[in-house]
Formats: sequence, C-alpha cells, structure tokens
Amino acid sequence: MRCKEIVRFNWPYYVAAAVVVCGAFAAAPHVSPRWLRYAIDGAAAVVASWLVTSLVASWIVYDRSRLMDWDWVLQALGFTPSAWITLHAGHDPASPALRRIFPETTGRVFDIYDARDMTEPSIAIARRLAHNAVPAEAADYRRLPLPKGTIDAAMLLLSAHELRTDAARSALFAELRRVLGPGGRVVVAEHLRDWANFLAFGPGFLHFHSRRTWLRCFSRHRFDVHREFSITPFVRIFVLRRLT
Repeated sequence: MRCKEIVRFNWPYYVAAAVVVCGAFAAAPHVSPRWLRYAIDGAAAVVASWLVTSLVASWIVYDRSRLMDWDWVLQALGFTPSAWITLHAGHDPASPALRRIFPETTGRVFDIYDARDMTEPSIAIARRLAHNAVPAEAADYRRLPLPKGTIDAAMLLLSAHELRTDAARSALFAELRRVLGPGGRVVVAEHLRDWANFLAFGPGFLHFHSRRTWLRCFSRHRFDVHREFSITPFVRIFVLRRLT
C-alpha cells in the first residue's frame, strides 16, 4: 500500500497526535469542572477523527485512485513531448511511469531539494527513506541546467508545495518559463489548502497552498491554465501553457 509511505514519512505527527488523544482521554475523567472535561474529550475526539480521515483519504488518493498510475499525464498534455523534465524533492514515484508513457523521448529527472527553502520535517524523512528507481540530477531550481526554450513539458507531481515561500515558487516558475519552448506545458499536481483537505487532514492541510496562491504564481510568470481537473476531491491538476 502506498498509503503506508505517508505514515512512514509523517510518523512523528501521527505519534504526537496519538499521544495527545490517549493522554486527553486518560486525563479527562479527573478534570473539573464538567464543561472542561467535555471540552477535552471533544478536542481529543476531533484529533482522533483526523487521524482516521487522513489515513482514509491517503488510501483513496494513493492506493485507489488513478493518480499514481500516471497515465493521466499524457491525457492531460494532449501530446507526446519530445523533450521533457520532471522535478521532485527527493521522493519520486512518477519517473518510471513517465519513461514508460513517453518512450523514445528525451526526459531528465531533477532533484531540486534545498534545505534552506524546504523546511518541513516530513521531506527530510522522505528523502532518507525513499528508494527511487530512476536516479536524479541534483539541480538548483533557480538555475536549471538547461538552455533557453529547449523543453516541451515539465512535470511537478506532488512536489512544488515543498517550496514554502512565494519567492521560492516564483523563482522556480521563472526558470520553467525560461526553459520551455513556445507553447510548452507544465503539469502541476497538488493537494490544495481547501475544505476537502482540511476535513481529511486537519491542520495538516496548512502544508499545502491554496488554489488562489497557485493561480497568482502561474499568472505572474505568464502561464495560462490550459486545463484544470481533480483526481479525487483531494488532488488538483493544473495543465499550464506557456504564453508568448
């Protein structure tokens, strides 16, 4: 189950939440006044429900949906790029499938991890535990090792949110605009900071960025949203077209 990877990469949060829930339920009977005891029980129940819903949502997204088959990438693009790149931050489940989907094309895999900008503990754990089938080239997302206008498509598949600041995301999309040829496409797959992900992941939804944040970033660097669709209520796909 791919869902198990979510637990492995985020185990400190699950352990902390479990400790809080167990501690709260154990302490509540000894607390007074009664309203405070009810409040503690209620808070513990909410945290416990988020533990369950986050696992169920992860199972739906990563084990039951078509997301991790990656065949939808070709459908989203609508063409086979002759030269493409995919960028990740250390955990790369997509590259083997992309090489299968785009045979006899030129594809490069870049690891754009930067400890200064990617500060979440989960990404450090994921990098340590991940066993990627395709070796990646280490690259600075501010200066991708590619000539101007030489790429037909770029894939950011569940990785762009690791750039935590607006300035970092802006630098990446400025580079993508530089390396893409006219009419080039960028495929962005992301969880969003929205109600569906809040109900599923609780405060963990703050790890993601809102749709408005992404659209503002795309527009700033003259990318048009060519297509947009969801895979499950929890993952949004943007297919961006480089405007001239």
